[in-house]
Amino acid sequence: MIIAIASGKGGTGKTTIAVNLAAILEESCTLLDCDVEEPNVQLFLKAEITKKEDFTVPIPVINKDLCTHCGKCSQFCRFNALAVLPTEVMVFPELCHNCGGCMLVCPERAITEEPHTLGTIETGKRDNINFIMGTLNIGEAHSEPLIKAVRVKGESENKDNIILIDAPPGTSCPVIASVDNADFCILVTEPTPFGLNDLDLAVKMIRTMQIPCGVVINRTDIGDDSVLRYCDNEEIPILMEILEDRHIAEIYSEGKLIVEALPNYKKDFHNLIEQIKKWNK
Repeated sequence: MIIAIASGKGGTGKTTIAVNLAAILEESCTLLDCDVEEPNVQLFLKAEITKKEDFTVPIPVINKDLCTHCGKCSQFCRFNALAVLPTEVMVFPELCHNCGGCMLVCPERAITEEPHTLGTIETGKRDNINFIMGTLNIGEAHSEPLIKAVRVKGESENKDNIILIDAPPGTSCPVIASVDNADFCILVTEPTPFGLNDLDLAVKMIRTMQIPCGVVINRTDIGDDSVLRYCDNEEIPILMEILEDRHIAEIYSEGKLIVEALPNYKKDFHNLIEQIKKWNK
């Protein structure tokens, strides 16, 4: 079962839910940190990293001796990653989507590809948790290929009963790549006007992707009941509510797990996963 943990906005406690949920599972599970622009699961999980490898994507390279500047490559590229000038062809790696189409349409076979390092993938383990984390290199514009690689690696190498995905915040392409084909999505929000607005966007995205979802409300006593009313109107189950708790904030700031420092929260996370398992039956 693949469970994605997402949120319409940052700072709602998405990673907190993901890592603590993994920690209370008795069976072997896999935790994927797909928030590759700012991965932070490892700050709390502290897994033993056993492998780190570069992740590369193919980027076009122009052979100036063969190129006739016909312009077919730039005409084909819908992302404007190539610009054909009278005397040269300019390649913009940050715009390239690595489809290889320019190489196929070149009549002179003047285009080849070379690997471009997009980021790294790290693999580790803590107790019964298999952990995989992607980290995008600074300055890179496209995180989706790295996210998809993390997912492929996690889902192919680990045949665990449960795979947890810590997705990036928001509702953009990286989030879609993270939650795609998940069996269930936990949407983490907070009871504020911003939280409600972005929750609505996330719900619309998840429903468009036809993924069942439920909501976790963090710091449920700091705002009003608008999120509760919204979920009731939209017939979205409230899976868990967490009160504003100074102890949780202190534990978080020290990089510790809530369920280890405050064991009374274990039952809440056990209840959370049991609700999802019942839905999946």
